[in-house]
Amino acid sequence: MMKAVVLAAGKGTRLQPLTDDLPKALVEVDGKPLLTHCLDELVSLDADEFVIVVGYRQQQIIDYYGSSYDGVPVTYVHQEEPAGLAHALLQAEPKIEDDFILMLGDNVFRGNLDTVVQRQQEQRVDCAFLVEEVPKNEASRYGVCVTNKYGEITDVVEKPDDPPSNLVMTGFYTFSPAIFKACSLVQPSDRGEYELSDAIDLLMDSGRTIDAVRLNGWRVDVGYPEDRDAAEQRLAEETATLASGGGNISR
Repeated sequence: MMKAVVLAAGKGTRLQPLTDDLPKALVEVDGKPLLTHCLDELVSLDADEFVIVVGYRQQQIIDYYGSSYDGVPVTYVHQEEPAGLAHALLQAEPKIEDDFILMLGDNVFRGNLDTVVQRQQEQRVDCAFLVEEVPKNEASRYGVCVTNKYGEITDVVEKPDDPPSNLVMTGFYTFSPAIFKACSLVQPSDRGEYELSDAIDLLMDSGRTIDAVRLNGWRVDVGYPEDRDAAEQRLAEETATLASGGGNISR
């Protein structure tokens, strides 16, 4: 069992008008807030505490979820300014003592998240990331990974104009507490943000081993209104498959 950090501080500017009166984490997908989809997955992984990083319209999130979710304690930490994922993660450091799960709170997942957690528990692995292949012309939306023949990540580039591969991070990771030191050393990028990918590069430079676990299933990164529509379509297809007796859906 591990604690799970969920980054949910974003304003969701690209999701307007859905976020005119809501934080991004509370935008509904198939009748449930994005953050609820994330927490449900983490409950299935036996996370023993949720540390939720909030920022924009934070009180709405706190009022919605309170001090626990599905029997799991919830702790909130505040990101005072939208300064990037590494900065957001650093706010959770006082609440983390051991290896932990990190999930970005704007994804809907169905896949092998449990494999990532299991991989973290192997002694030779310092971190593990869930990754997926996307069309090359879409890779520039994400953190792009380069791997070696052993399936270890050797480079990460955040939203590159010319992606070195079409293998991208999905927003689900496991880390040791060493990531916090790396986050504290990151300098602002050209975008003016403290990038998680830069912290990951520092981990690799220090000799840490990061395994890539390929997604077996699907996920939708809900960045735009059309992404929400796509997620709802996938969930509707899943429901129809289950109703017709089509078997288990990969989680």
